[in-house]
Amino acid sequence: MEGNSTNLDAAIESLLNVEKQMRLAGDVAGTRKASIDIVELCYKAGAWKTLNDQIVVLSKRRGQLKQAITAMVQKAMEYIDLTPDMDTRIELIKTLSSVSAGKIYVEIERARLIKRLAKIKEEQGQIDEAADLMQEVAVETFGSMAKTEKIAFILEQVRLCLDRQDYVRAQILSRKISPRVFDADPSKEKKKPKEGDNIVQEAPAEIPSLLELKRIYYELMIRYYSHNNDYLEICRCYKSIYEIPSIKEDPSKWIPVLRKICWYLVLAPHDPMQSSLLNATLEDKNLSEIPNFRLLLKQLVTMEVIQWTSLWEFLKDEYENEKNFLGGALGDKAAQDLKLRIIEHNILVVSKYYSRITLKRLADLLCLSLQEGEKHLSDMVNSKSLIAKIDRPMGVVCFRTAQDSNGILNSWASNLEKLLDLVEKSCHQIHKETMIHKAVLKA
Repeated sequence: MEGNSTNLDAAIESLLNVEKQMRLAGDVAGTRKASIDIVELCYKAGAWKTLNDQIVVLSKRRGQLKQAITAMVQKAMEYIDLTPDMDTRIELIKTLSSVSAGKIYVEIERARLIKRLAKIKEEQGQIDEAADLMQEVAVETFGSMAKTEKIAFILEQVRLCLDRQDYVRAQILSRKISPRVFDADPSKEKKKPKEGDNIVQEAPAEIPSLLELKRIYYELMIRYYSHNNDYLEICRCYKSIYEIPSIKEDPSKWIPVLRKICWYLVLAPHDPMQSSLLNATLEDKNLSEIPNFRLLLKQLVTMEVIQWTSLWEFLKDEYENEKNFLGGALGDKAAQDLKLRIIEHNILVVSKYYSRITLKRLADLLCLSLQEGEKHLSDMVNSKSLIAKIDRPMGVVCFRTAQDSNGILNSWASNLEKLLDLVEKSCHQIHKETMIHKAVLKA
């Protein structure tokens, strides 16, 4: 063994001399070949420690050429999977990433190395370390990295943040991806790079396609929005997944997604965005495949009071099926929110039909006690979904909007204008009749 290491050292020494001569002569191909030869030599001898040392030595030599470092890093990366044990593998990855740190010409290699290292850390259960490692790399600034690889990298960053429940950072990272990027047509992008443009590298084989990445992106966003029960955003994410061609073509895939769209639409608080989504979903031909949900959405669009008890009887089984699918954590909260939405819908319906109503009658219509009815009504007024005033001593709710003095004066002015307009028209008509009458008499 002693003899082998001496031979190796001697061989490396002679190659280092060759490398030096080539480098000083400015021979790019020669320097690159000598660097790769040293790396290969160490690998064949199974001297992993020497390999690490030589990589560092070569990268630090005076006036080292970019091309030589790039070739050496790329060559050594091929050996990562061939390392005898995990420690050697981690050591090699760390050496390569420290050599490539801060060097723009090997930034893509460094990003891939960090991703490998983070994966190993995650497999060892060190989620925090993996997330910290990944956050160091800002791939969105890499000009020559393929678009899909960039997106896949950022999605990995977001996933690790969600895994460690760092929701704020997950949201910041997710904003680096614009959802519009998934709608680009890849067939139109194959234009030749212009002179002076960076040549964009091909994405590695294991990177998913753009549409697959779209699905992963929205699934991660659903995880993020589920954390604070933002039902409308979750619904919009499912809507985007529903539009993906591979899901749209397969009923076994789109039916569960459409069910979720309906659930989250019903759970989302009433606002203009929710209304337009609701109407758009109702026009979807595919809804006829899940008639129960069609009926549910129909009821929400119809301006009629919904009986909570009968609705819950009708939906209970569907809800139980979905609950097992959604995970128990959402279960009870979603049931309460569903009831709340139905109450809000009913209050809106009542406000459309009545300008004044007694609190008792309102509570009867909503199937609630007086206190509950008043509480829900107040909550809706607070959230500005509704304008109402409650006269508590009289027990009367007034849904009319109180106008300010300017509003009242304007309405009076417009009423006067209409009145004068009518008088003018009447005078004109009378005048016309009189003239005709006179003309007939003269004849």
